[in-house]
Amino acid sequence: MGYQPIENYGLIGNLHTVALIGRNGSMDWLCCPRFDSPSVFAAILDEQKGGHFQIAPSLAEATCKQLYWPDTNVLLTRFLSPAGVGEVIDFMPREMRGSGSEEVQIVRRAKAVRGTMRFRAECRPAFNYGRDPHTLEMTREGAVFHSSQLHLALLAKARFEKDDGGGVAAEFTLQEGETADFLLSSLAAGSGPQRRVEEGAVDQMFERTVAFWRAWIGRCSYHGRWREMVNRSALALKLLTYEPTGAIVAAPTCSLPESIGGIRNWDYRYTWIRDAAFALYALMRLGFTSEAARFMQFLEARCQEREGRDGLQIMYGIDGRHDLPEEILSHLEGYKRSSPVRIGNAAAQQVQLDIYGELMDSVYLFNKYGNPISLDLWQEVRELLDWVCDHWTEPDYGVWEVRGAPRHFVYSKLMCWVALDRGLRLADKRSFPGGRERWARNRDAIYDDIVKNGWSEERQAFVQYYGSKALDASALIMPLVFFMSPSDPRMLKTIGAIYQPPDKGGLVSDSLAYRYNASAGVDGLRGDEGTFNMCTFWLVESLTRAGRTDRRRLQEAVLIFEKMLGYANHLGLYAEETGPRGEALGNFPQLFTHVALISAAHNLDRALSANPMEWPGLSALP
Repeated sequence: MGYQPIENYGLIGNLHTVALIGRNGSMDWLCCPRFDSPSVFAAILDEQKGGHFQIAPSLAEATCKQLYWPDTNVLLTRFLSPAGVGEVIDFMPREMRGSGSEEVQIVRRAKAVRGTMRFRAECRPAFNYGRDPHTLEMTREGAVFHSSQLHLALLAKARFEKDDGGGVAAEFTLQEGETADFLLSSLAAGSGPQRRVEEGAVDQMFERTVAFWRAWIGRCSYHGRWREMVNRSALALKLLTYEPTGAIVAAPTCSLPESIGGIRNWDYRYTWIRDAAFALYALMRLGFTSEAARFMQFLEARCQEREGRDGLQIMYGIDGRHDLPEEILSHLEGYKRSSPVRIGNAAAQQVQLDIYGELMDSVYLFNKYGNPISLDLWQEVRELLDWVCDHWTEPDYGVWEVRGAPRHFVYSKLMCWVALDRGLRLADKRSFPGGRERWARNRDAIYDDIVKNGWSEERQAFVQYYGSKALDASALIMPLVFFMSPSDPRMLKTIGAIYQPPDKGGLVSDSLAYRYNASAGVDGLRGDEGTFNMCTFWLVESLTRAGRTDRRRLQEAVLIFEKMLGYANHLGLYAEETGPRGEALGNFPQLFTHVALISAAHNLDRALSANPMEWPGLSALP
């Protein structure tokens, strides 16, 4: 079939795992039974060996479109052809089969909307990232694929035939108004035979699934100018939560490249303290306090697992496990031959000092806008604050978890300041016991250290790391965490320096922001990458805050935000990065991007409501 562009995919899920379905009707990514399980469909990483499940018209000239059922994560793929109009509706029922198990169900309903449509269904799984062989059992109800660790049952009224690749295929014709249902179920070893789905059962599954998503998004408190995009980002964020533990994954995919043919290919199917802390902020902004509370429970459990006075890992498995060994799957060619394909993530063993700031900011906000934190959590927090006092002077691997040498990254120092500042605020707010004097002394020392060593007189900007002249878009977060006034001359100069195009030493290309200059070699990796979508939304926020005293900057923030919305895919979803041709790059969809969109929309909408303005014209800032 060839590789689909990353932006051609839609997403369905059940809060345990997700599936990616292309505009061509092919399910090209599915891990069962949960996000970090081995894949059974991974054609997005190897079109020949990865496995897929496609339902599409037999005619090759069909035009393909996708949309979501309103206010849900139920995906509709539409095919327009000379013979008529056909559709495939995809969703995952939330109810799990079996007592205490995680057996996934996926419903795919083909329908002839107009005319007579001939469809072809082709299911070819590749268990354990294509490493495990399987056997095929044909049944009266469909087919069952057996591997050593997992079985898949495909139930349908269609007549399947075996193909040469260990899969099955069927062709069937639907008259106008007719439907054909396919139910794919993952089965644990030892499961009994599967029976055909009873008449009307799929309709009930569909109605319950639609009702669940509409009830959930109905709780969203955002009613601003960009409600449709914010709601879609919220629905995507919810799909990235793992219901049993409250964990939130950074992305549901692995090894989608940051540049085509490059080596920057990572596994994001885990819970980063940093990413999830930002997600908690976004959830609370939208009124989803119960999801925030579940993640706080996950965080508290990780804090309690520390040995002695150790710090936290930067990331954990969705079940809380600590060991995430990185492995290369050399038998897979990678998306458009972008290798290596990696699973696991060696960065889990890195020291990244910034996570304590993001953690403490989220704890402080949750205590303020969610529920008061427990004494047990505070006892863990105060130990972490003492740990920050002991270690903030050390180098680390930074927010971008470089694979090069550790350095004194400005963002890491900034977030250590945030950690101690929020700890002090929380202690005073709740009258908690703690080492206030030591925390305050270190907080002030960090501030002075950043201003002295993180500011470059030559660049007239805050730089990436001490002694450097390189810029980093993470400096844009300074006014967002109240480290510096958004109208402070140093902050405005930093924004101005970053806002310059790359050929003039900046990081912004026609409103899209790179996170840093990858060719400088600070990350220890070869090759380039696309603009980083989250950083573009950070640019919007920093301009929004500076716009309180300069209307030109607020106007520019609106323009950049609107232009950035145009880089979403047809469903309103974003990958990690945007490539030089406007294509999606990196893992998809990306939690960080959607969280940053929600935050930017919230603050920009609030600024516009407080300061209505006319639009006499726009001029780019120097």
